[in-house]
Amino acid sequence: MSSKSTKPSPPKIVVCGSINMDLVVRCASLPLVGQTIAAESANEVCGGKGANQAVAAAKVGGSVRIIGRVGSDAFAERVMSNLNQHGVDCTTVLRTKDCASGLAIVAVEHSGQNSILLVAGANGAVTAADVRAAASLIESADILLVQLEVPLESVLAAIQIAKQSGVRCILDPAPVPVIWSDELLQVDLVCPNETEASAITGLPIATMSDAESVATQLHDRGAKHVVVTLGDKGAVLLTDGVFHHIEPTAITAVDTTAAGDAFAGALSVRWAETNDLVESVRFACVAGAISATRHGAQTSLASRHEIEAMRNQV
Repeated sequence: MSSKSTKPSPPKIVVCGSINMDLVVRCASLPLVGQTIAAESANEVCGGKGANQAVAAAKVGGSVRIIGRVGSDAFAERVMSNLNQHGVDCTTVLRTKDCASGLAIVAVEHSGQNSILLVAGANGAVTAADVRAAASLIESADILLVQLEVPLESVLAAIQIAKQSGVRCILDPAPVPVIWSDELLQVDLVCPNETEASAITGLPIATMSDAESVATQLHDRGAKHVVVTLGDKGAVLLTDGVFHHIEPTAITAVDTTAAGDAFAGALSVRWAETNDLVESVRFACVAGAISATRHGAQTSLASRHEIEAMRNQV
């Protein structure tokens, strides 16, 4: 008698974060202060760090739900429909009356580097009460994923619920607030890029040793594990007192807008699957690299098959 093999359930990822419409403007180089330049094109693309990371996690096999808010404008229907099409459960996304949805104006130059202006819109209306109303969702998750494009009190409420219920929490500390609170570092993993890590610690990152020093400080200030992403230099992971240098994936970048979101979303799923943080960061670095080779935010995010295929080529 043959026995049926059971496929493991997909990791349950809960994202608490922003949902935006991105106005992406492409140009030869980013304008200097006071400078007016001619742009080459403009497109409306669904984005927001929370939504991007939710879609990234869904595309690599996570069962994903998102906590957030949209406005009462035409963008709201488009961003919600887009999330649903990617398999993200939006049951806990609330509508905000007489309010615009979040908007990001993203300028991308030929090198792939970008500059972003954020208009919070309905994202600024996400409250700690909204998060607490979804507490059972967080408590049943494998991993909670948070960023900083919604009010800090809401992020802290989510972190607290996860901590109290033994759910692992990943913080992508972007954008870094002007007034930083180390309460935000009471998480299982913090994953800043080098610019964000420097802004939080006040330490420059010019060498791998600098990155290790920054990771050490973030750990000492509260984070259980730390990974600092370094663009084309890979990443530095500090876990269980040991540093790991994750080698970069060789690519030609055209748009780095969603590379960090691709990284965080993929990392959350792989960590839930394997409990192996080194392997998970390697997997996530490839996801981020693929995103940087494509234009747009959610349009750049890789599938599980694409990530595995690129890993096999290396």
